[in-house]
Amino acid sequence: MLLEWVAGACAVALGFVLGRATRGNALDGVVADDGSAEIASDSRFEQLLRSLTVGIVTVDGRGRLDSINAAAGAIFDVGNRPVLGRAIIEVVPSFDLDRRVREALDGQPSRGRISLNRPAGTRVLTVATLPIDGSRGALVIASDETRLHELEQTRRDFISSVSHELRTPLSSINLMIETILDNDGDIEAIDIFLPRIKREVDRMVQLVEDLLELARAESGQLRLRRELVDLASVGTTILRTFEPRAAQLGVALRFEGEEVRINGDADRLAQIFVNLIDNALRHTPSGGEVVARVLSHDGSATLVVRDSGIGIPYNDLPHVFERFYVVDRSRARESTGTGLGLSIVKQIVEAHGGTVTADSEFGRGATVTCVFPAARPLPAGETT
Repeated sequence: MLLEWVAGACAVALGFVLGRATRGNALDGVVADDGSAEIASDSRFEQLLRSLTVGIVTVDGRGRLDSINAAAGAIFDVGNRPVLGRAIIEVVPSFDLDRRVREALDGQPSRGRISLNRPAGTRVLTVATLPIDGSRGALVIASDETRLHELEQTRRDFISSVSHELRTPLSSINLMIETILDNDGDIEAIDIFLPRIKREVDRMVQLVEDLLELARAESGQLRLRRELVDLASVGTTILRTFEPRAAQLGVALRFEGEEVRINGDADRLAQIFVNLIDNALRHTPSGGEVVARVLSHDGSATLVVRDSGIGIPYNDLPHVFERFYVVDRSRARESTGTGLGLSIVKQIVEAHGGTVTADSEFGRGATVTCVFPAARPLPAGETT
């Protein structure tokens, strides 16, 4: 991005130099009387502007647009509007940008970030404003940094979330170990705290494994060993492993479905069942039920996991597949989840070419639906 800025600034400066040089030489009689060199210089300048990937805008001494390249038109969302000759504040409704342009007109260059509110969301731009030597005008160089800003925010959120998820069990482990040491290795204290320490360590190990799994999926390194898989058979096997836990929690666990074959990785599909059922049991009170269904619909295979638990508030529904997103940990029956289960489900389903959605009415349970493409003939041992 820095190279683009340097290249953009140099190219524009060169364009102005070329323009001024030819105009100056024309006064000295170097240019033909028909002004062909001046026209050629303007043409080179226009070509330079069009080829740049950063936005370039020039304004005259009154702060009105003199020129704008295609990149700037896209960055500032100009569209097909006629903008030349209009004030910069009319074209780009940003007081921050207008202030920077006026400072440049007064001979004070600046560089910084500005935010533009758009119907599609906030756009973050890095903008440099420079006075044009020998002319009462200013140059604006703009680069859309929205994606970079989003990545930076995601990184900060990720570090904050991981730190929180690790700090809580580590603090608990540290406190329990200190209690054991303060009691000189008392057997009763050991019997009470060692199992809890083991659970917290297991939770951290699971968190790290989930993070690695999610990182592989999001980087496109999730390899699928595709074969014809009966989704119902996978679901039946997984549900049997959850029956003891469901009985202990007092939750009815049922499976309904028919044989539906898809081209998929049996182990990854099993992971989807595990994460969805585990999540449903964690949020369903005693006396409730969790139902998993597999059916064929419109040539696609559909997996539905429904629970009669606490449900998901409407405002939280769009976020349930985000990393570390927890609706309300205090309302969950068990708060031992890593907050990554549904994110991993989403990545695995999409790796299979499918879609996943969540639906809920708060207080009346939640339903997660995964839709997979119909099976197609595969070469033996295909891996993706």
